[in-house]
Amino acid sequence: MVELSGQPQDILKPAGLSRIQEKNRSLILEAALGEFSKKGFSGATVEKIAADAGMSKSNLLYYFSSKEAIYNATLAHILEVWLAPLKTLKPDGEPAQELAAYIRQKIEISARFPEASRLFANEVIQGAPQILPILQTDLKRLVGEKCKVIESWIAAGKMRRVDPVHLIFTIWATTQHYADFSVQIMALTGRDLSDPAFQAETELAVTSLILNGAGLDWPPVEDRTE
Repeated sequence: MVELSGQPQDILKPAGLSRIQEKNRSLILEAALGEFSKKGFSGATVEKIAADAGMSKSNLLYYFSSKEAIYNATLAHILEVWLAPLKTLKPDGEPAQELAAYIRQKIEISARFPEASRLFANEVIQGAPQILPILQTDLKRLVGEKCKVIESWIAAGKMRRVDPVHLIFTIWATTQHYADFSVQIMALTGRDLSDPAFQAETELAVTSLILNGAGLDWPPVEDRTE
C-alpha cells in the first residue's frame, strides 16, 4: 500500500477487518468515487454516498469519520492502483519491455477506471488541497527511485539520453488523456477505450511514439506486419 505521509490514519485500510467489513468499506469507496467524480468534494454528500453504498449514514461513519476522510481514502486508493505499475520497473530489465509493460498497464487502468482518473485530475487542477503532502513525499520519492532506474539504462547505453522525469510525465499525460478526455476522443473518433480494438490501437500508437522517441525499437521486429 502507498504510504501516506502526514495524512490521518483513518484514510488507511485498517487491519483486522472482517470479510463483511471489508466488503462494506469497498462499497463505500466505490460509491464515493462515483459521487466525488460527478460533483467534486464540495458538492458530494455523506448521505448520498451512504445511500449509493446501500447503508445508513451512521453505518458509513463507523468506517470513516467524515466526508474528508472518505475523500482522502478514495484518492489514496486511486494512487495505490496507479502507482503499482510504476513500482515494477526493474533496473536489470530491458528498457523497451519494461516501459512497454508500464504503458500497457497505464492504458488498462485508464480503460477500467476513467472516473478515478478524472477525479484525481480535478483534485490536482484545484491545487491538490487534500493530497499535496502525498505528492511532495511518497510520490516524489517513488518517481525519484524510478528516474534512477531509467538513468541506469541510459548509462548502460540501452536507450537514448532523455530526461527521466519528463519521460514519466509524458507517459502519464498520454495514457491518462484517454480517460480524462474520453468525451472528446469519442466525439472525434466515435470510439474510446471501452472498445478493445481501439484500446489495442491506442497501446500500439502510444508505446511506439514514446519508445521510438527514446531510441528504443518498438514494436519488436517479430511483431511487425508488412
